[in-house]
Amino acid sequence: MLSFKRNYFVNLHYQKHNMTNPLFYAKILLFGEYGIIEDSQGLTLPYSFYKGTLKFSELDNDFEKKSNQSLEKYSNYLLDLQLPSEYKLDVSSFKDDIAKGLFFDSNIPQGYGVGSSGALVAAIFEKYSFTKREPDTISKNELKDLKMIFGQLESYFHGKSSGIDPLICFMNLPILIASKDSVDKVSIPAEELGKGAIFLIDSGTIGETGPMIQIFFEKLKNEGFRKTLKKELIRYNIACIDAFLRKDMNPFFKNLKKLSVWAYEHFRPMIPENLFNIWKKGIDSNAYYLKLCGSGGGGYILGFSKDYEKAEKMLEGFHKEVTYRF
Repeated sequence: MLSFKRNYFVNLHYQKHNMTNPLFYAKILLFGEYGIIEDSQGLTLPYSFYKGTLKFSELDNDFEKKSNQSLEKYSNYLLDLQLPSEYKLDVSSFKDDIAKGLFFDSNIPQGYGVGSSGALVAAIFEKYSFTKREPDTISKNELKDLKMIFGQLESYFHGKSSGIDPLICFMNLPILIASKDSVDKVSIPAEELGKGAIFLIDSGTIGETGPMIQIFFEKLKNEGFRKTLKKELIRYNIACIDAFLRKDMNPFFKNLKKLSVWAYEHFRPMIPENLFNIWKKGIDSNAYYLKLCGSGGGGYILGFSKDYEKAEKMLEGFHKEVTYRF
């Protein structure tokens, strides 16, 4: 993998698998939100600023108690889950550990589109799977199976999960989603200390995945929306991924603008209200472009700018986190 110096899209894989309490990082879906539901491409990256790990404690504060109780509820769901033998989990050991004070210690915010339930599922799978797996040696075919298994494990948390979030958290590597049935490890361009940046903007509100997905499925009933989704959104999305992986910044920003305009016109309910104006301002000024990070409705929004200093001034008053420089 290519190494990164300053940002949080960092491959801490070695550290993760050489610790008594392995860490599981958040993820950022850089491209592909909603499109991947319709079998389009996606590009997703681990984000090590946020992380979680399974730990034991006396459960003497509310956070630990609540986490332990929710693990207990989740373990009952796992008892009834029929998994293929090579992916079975040791649920009785999991239940024993819960009784001994197991909880998930995490700073990953919920409802922010960075995969809080994904990290939890990955941590449980890593610890309690009867068959141990090393991400480095997992084949493309195994990745496909793992994604399906993780989908079943995560569906407890929000309806029907694609399994991609826990897969990213477990692998801790950038993953290219080519289609519903095809996922693969991918190298992303090394960071450079240039003027450009990819950054997160905190909307200050929590977004719930379930209701947003429902809105999307309602929209899909409209033939006109389905057509524009396939002809435009999916096309721009694939073009962005292709240009980013080649580090070809002119077509990258050209298609990013189209993506941002499309979302502004068609994904209005998914854009947090307090970001409408700055979303439009970015499109009109070409100083930066915004897009959804995950399902939207709140949480983080992704920003891209060729000149981050200029964008930062225009976005004064909003909490931002730079994740990648170029």
